[in-house]
This record gives sequence, structure tokens and C-alpha cells, in this order.
Amino acid sequence: MKLSELDRASLSRRLQGGGLRLDLQPFTACVRSRLPAVADAVALLYADFPLAPDDGFVDFHLEIRALPRWLPWRPRRARFLFDGLPAFVSLPADQAPTMLEWGLNWCVAAHAHQFLVCHAAVLERDGRALVLPAPPGSGKSTLAAVLAHRGWRLLSDELALLDPATGLVHGMARAVNLKNASIALVSRFVPEATMSPPVPDTLKGTIALMPPPADAVRRRAEPALPAWVVLPRWQAGATAAFERLDRADAALLLAEQSFNYHVLGLDGFDALTAMVGRCSCLRFRYGTLDELVPAFEALAAGRPPGGEHA
Repeated sequence: MKLSELDRASLSRRLQGGGLRLDLQPFTACVRSRLPAVADAVALLYADFPLAPDDGFVDFHLEIRALPRWLPWRPRRARFLFDGLPAFVSLPADQAPTMLEWGLNWCVAAHAHQFLVCHAAVLERDGRALVLPAPPGSGKSTLAAVLAHRGWRLLSDELALLDPATGLVHGMARAVNLKNASIALVSRFVPEATMSPPVPDTLKGTIALMPPPADAVRRRAEPALPAWVVLPRWQAGATAAFERLDRADAALLLAEQSFNYHVLGLDGFDALTAMVGRCSCLRFRYGTLDELVPAFEALAAGRPPGGEHA
């Protein structure tokens, strides 16, 4: 049963009662909240996800809880709880949808040590994975949002899950986090994409969440073999171009962007170097969305403009 098959009353009862269980592959999350904004966000962002069995194992028990408002003129605040315990400081309650997404990312990054977890977007084409590691502000999510609607399958916007045993990369196909100016850019360029209402004044600026395409959710359990590591960089007015990235630099970048490289130790090092060793490693500079699709079509065909052959 998909979440979209629940009516709003049933969805709210689950969220306010024993919890709504989501089959995210490779994890199961149980979400609880009495906040209407959380119900709205879950209904939009997870509409195509199946519900997990009520008697099955749950990896992450999450709750967004409104805090008491002792002074009526002060804005309401909310807090993220993991396994019943507060995990972070409270935030304004209107940021609850982003709090849920960030909190779930934290749960995976802090606990899923069967994977090497890197801060990177991942997309797939013909069984090959495109890994886009980057610090915030590089245009990674903008790129992922566009490609996810232009012939590439979205695995993840935030977390690349590399399995050291198989060398395959997994993703949960969850929402893409768009920030500030990229919200309007992507909305204009991909008009068929749905967006959540923008949430202003977060620690990252204004945030809007783009639900994943239905096909990406349907195929979320399918991993892919990494073929490209591409470091994107948005530069206003720049022409789209690839250039070679030294594999040693790519490995260092991925290690820096990993949440648990230090936990996995030698297994993490071996997994990372093996992945980088079989990938084409490139930098990609772009300044307009019009050039994104042709550039990555060329990459998939083995002839990236301005770069080495894939």
C-alpha cells in the first residue's frame, strides 16, 4: 500500500498514534508528529513510497514534537527526537518539514555503518552511477533536480551509500533539497516538478523540497555501480565544461565528505579507493541550466565536452 492511498484522517491518526511506517529501502522509518505541517510534508514528499508492515523491524523511530509555548506572543518551536530522545536544539515550528528531512539524514549518517556514507548526490543511467560530492552551495542539488527529470534516475540528493562488500552505491530516492535562488531556477526549468512551500530563514536560507519522481521511488531498491565522480561548481555566466580531476584528489574529497570514513577505517579506505579507481573523475563547471542536459548526455555517451572520455 502506498502512502498516497491513505486519506488525510488516516495519515494523521498514524502520525499522532503509533507512528507512520515508511519503507525507504534499505531502511524503515517510523514517523510521529502532531504538527499539521509535518503531515502536509509527509503526504507530499513520500506519496509514492510504500508503507512498511506494522509488525516489521524499524531502523529509525523519529518524532517532531511541538514544545510548550509559555509566552503566547513567542513563535512556537519544535524539536526532533530519535528513539524518544531529543537529538538537536529546537527550531521554529514552521521549519518542521526540513527538520524531518535533516533529522532522517542524520540518523542514516550516524548509524548506518554497513555503508560508507558520503555527502553526495547520486543518479543512475544504464546501471551506472553518477556521484556528485560537493560542499553546500556548489549547485549539487540543482544539478540533481534537473537530471532527475531529464533521463537520469535519482538515487539520492544528500547521501551516497557505498556498500564496501559489493562496491555498489545505494540511495533512498528521497526529496531534493533546493535552496534560495535555485528554487525559482529549477521551477522554471522543470515546470513538471512539484515543490513544497518554501521555508524561509533556516540555517541554510530558504528551503524548498522537491519530491522524487515516481519511477525513482519504484526502483529505490536498485543499486548502481559507480562510473563517474563529478565535482560540480556553479559559476554565474560560465560555459558548461568538464575537466579531469586527479583520482587522489577525488578520493580525498570523498573522504572529507564522508560521515563515517573514520568509523570504517581500512574497510572505508578500501571501498573508497576501489570506487575512485574504476570511475572517471571530473570537475564540472556550469553557469546556466540550459547546458546541463546536453553536457551530461555527452558524459553518458563517453564524450564529455571539455573533458576526458568516460
